[in-house]
Amino acid sequence: MIELAEADFFLGRQLRLRQLLHGHRAGTDAVLLAAAAPAEVDGLALDVGAGVGAAGLALARLRPGIAFGLVEKDAATAALARDNLQINGFGERGRVYETDVLDAARRRAAGLADGEAALVITNPPFLDPARARLSPDAGKRAAHAMTAAGPGALGGWLAACLALLREGGVLVLIHRPDALPAILAALEGHAGAQALMPVQPRGDRAATRILLRAQKGSRAPLTIAPALVLHEGERFTAAADALHRGTALIKW
Repeated sequence: MIELAEADFFLGRQLRLRQLLHGHRAGTDAVLLAAAAPAEVDGLALDVGAGVGAAGLALARLRPGIAFGLVEKDAATAALARDNLQINGFGERGRVYETDVLDAARRRAAGLADGEAALVITNPPFLDPARARLSPDAGKRAAHAMTAAGPGALGGWLAACLALLREGGVLVLIHRPDALPAILAALEGHAGAQALMPVQPRGDRAATRILLRAQKGSRAPLTIAPALVLHEGERFTAAADALHRGTALIKW
């Protein structure tokens, strides 16, 4: 039996999210992904691999007026994303695309046309099923692990994201640092002006996440931004606290 939370508060109580009581639950990664996107979006924004919609809804809350879509393959999770659109009053601005983003024909059939999005944000599944110990929970496995093994799986995911973007559109993603070589290989020749931001749990710890922005069709070189530090002692840093409350965006 699937157990659902009533509606958790998120983004400093600016959003409410229906999500599973057990399994994958939205957290800091979704907050950072939404905050790392451009302050203004001129056109359609897509959250690819949206889950229950946390990052996409946070993106929309922080940027009033944008039209956005939540792209999610799992039917039960997509249903929760639709609920969350309504709970948060985004029924007129947002839409859920229930489709496999890796299948070009299926995403077209769902209403997603290539080359139309001004912005794509994505938190791809982090784990390689051939190299990681996967959770026995089906929901966590789907959220955390690619369906195929090897670095090519991440490359395919990013290729699909780039296909959805128009020329000059922006891709923003969050991932683990060890995925950086595969990410840069997937973007080479397709998206430049890459900006990389390490995310450290504490100032004296190695980064556990990376944020990366890139522009489709650009040939500008990569830049590395100062690291974002999340905690000082047992508390969020002032910068991280403002991001989690939804009162600030990430400055690149």
